[in-house]
Amino acid sequence: MSDSDPIALRPRQAGRSLPGTEQVHHVGPGSAPAVSFSRQELDDILAVYGRKVAAGEWRDYAIDMGRDRAVFSVFRRSSECPLYRIEKNPRLAKKQGAYSVVAAGGLVLKRGHDLRRVLRVLEKQLRLVEH
Repeated sequence: MSDSDPIALRPRQAGRSLPGTEQVHHVGPGSAPAVSFSRQELDDILAVYGRKVAAGEWRDYAIDMGRDRAVFSVFRRSSECPLYRIEKNPRLAKKQGAYSVVAAGGLVLKRGHDLRRVLRVLEKQLRLVEH
């Protein structure tokens, strides 16, 4: 097909999926709803994010919502892997706490029931110690 050839659109036949889409599962009617952050949770997260952006430490973020967890990922640059992931996993709410902050290497920095308390791990500043 060359650049000048028109694109032919054909209607899809009932019961037949497109090639490569057989294993794609969408969250929709009749399935479990996606886990998401509440307005207050996003306000708390974005308050920390805004301070870090103003300090020049962070530049970008991404929000992922799935059936089992919601993740707010923080990036230094858009093309890198996330520096931190702030996760909400309701299945862990009664055990370890629904909220956690995970570092780039997968180390869980803080986990708990209170999001504001968990986010404090990101607020800690390095101090110069003089002898």
